Amino acid sequence: MGLRGDAVSLLSSWQAPTPAQEELRCRYVDYLTDHPSGVLREDRPHHLTASTLVLSADGASVLLTLHAKAQRWFQFGGHLEPGDASVLDAASREAREESGLPLGLDPVPVQLSDHEVPFCGEGVHHLDVRFVAVAAADAVHAVSEESLDVRWWPADALPTPDPDLVELVALARRRLDPGRG
Repeated sequence: MGLRGDAVSLLSSWQAPTPAQEELRCRYVDYLTDHPSGVLREDRPHHLTASTLVLSADGASVLLTLHAKAQRWFQFGGHLEPGDASVLDAASREAREESGLPLGLDPVPVQLSDHEVPFCGEGVHHLDVRFVAVAAADAVHAVSEESLDVRWWPADALPTPDPDLVELVALARRRLDPGRG
């Protein structure tokens, strides 16, 4: 099927949690239909990326990375590589590389985010597909070369209360505990 085929299949079957997320889902599928190389970083002006929000087992904390280039706290993630078998594999690889943790990801995306990335070039957007993972209680994380720091934060007191990150945390916590509302 290939990486692009996997991405189109994943996004075509995904049940978006909100109308805004459904609009993004449709835009992503349309973009990939019109841009055969849209899963690779060389595609301009946009390309798919994959990321993972790591939650504590109780959902009270999130593990974030202080991104070296952006100088901001984010979930773990990055570009899809030609050797990745799927978008999920790319998200898993990036999370493992950047956190040092062995993680099992929920295979269903939790959120999509289309955002401009100034350090990748003017007008470049990452079409991020976001997953969630739960870290083991005794897991010891590491700081990668791409990060300045990796740290646990209270889910309700994020260091960067960007609306996109706040929504990601809320959707991920709801996925972990559907009764959370």
